[in-house]
Amino acid sequence: MWLRISKLLLTIKNIALIGVGISLCIALINTLINLGYVTWANIQGYSTYSLVIEELITFFLYFEFIALIVKYFKNNFHFPLDFFLYIGITAIVRLLIIDHESAFDNLIWSVAIFVLVCSLVLVEKFIGHNE
Repeated sequence: MWLRISKLLLTIKNIALIGVGISLCIALINTLINLGYVTWANIQGYSTYSLVIEELITFFLYFEFIALIVKYFKNNFHFPLDFFLYIGITAIVRLLIIDHESAFDNLIWSVAIFVLVCSLVLVEKFIGHNE
């Protein structure tokens, strides 16, 4: 009975992840279109490079989440830890690009990136990379 319940819950989780993946694909396409608009506006002189970079990093965040879901299904229903670290690093870099008014906040976020990179090195060294 417990095995049946766990299989049912795994199926529900997988269906929900497929739904999230489809939603992320739609958001990825929307961000790609916005990136095109912002890039065109930048070429015309109506936008700034920071907006282009912000849209580009948002695109990569969606891309990384989609890759994480794909990796989950390829790794027999397990999320690889290194993907979460990559997503965290990318998210903090995006935050630094968007909100860089306080030097102390920038220092704290930079230290956070350093800690995540050190964690990534440790994960790669001791846990290994599952391909």
